[in-house]
Amino acid sequence: MFNDIGALELVTIVVLAILIFGPDKLPKVIQDVTGFIRKVRAFSDNAKQDIRSELGPEFKDFEFEDLNPKTFIRKQLSENEDVKEIRNSFDLRKELNDVTDAVNGRESDVAPAAPASAGASATPAGTGPDMLKKPAAPAADQRSPFDADAT
Repeated sequence: MFNDIGALELVTIVVLAILIFGPDKLPKVIQDVTGFIRKVRAFSDNAKQDIRSELGPEFKDFEFEDLNPKTFIRKQLSENEDVKEIRNSFDLRKELNDVTDAVNGRESDVAPAAPASAGASATPAGTGPDMLKKPAAPAADQRSPFDADAT
């Protein structure tokens, strides 16, 4: 519950408690707060036991933490055999490598070597087009018609 309280916050709370309640009443306040927390926990435990007894034997392994959506989904996904099969058959690293190769213009298999007679403008084997270089402007007959009303 208080896992994220640091030392500075704890010192601040203690100083404020001493200023608000005073050193004389502070032990009594701490006793009252801890007693209240114990009563709330006991009430919660009794309510859980009553609910379990009312649900019957078919819900003997029911846990209230399973009602948390994250826990429920995690439990359902880990118990489902179809999801396990899909998870085992899917190789994310291979899929990412295939996508990277497609983006870079390489084939996922071994790329063939470029012929020696290719001109100086040819790119080396295994590399894709230069993405930083602007493409050459198309010829006038290759350009699409410009419609000022459509843009």
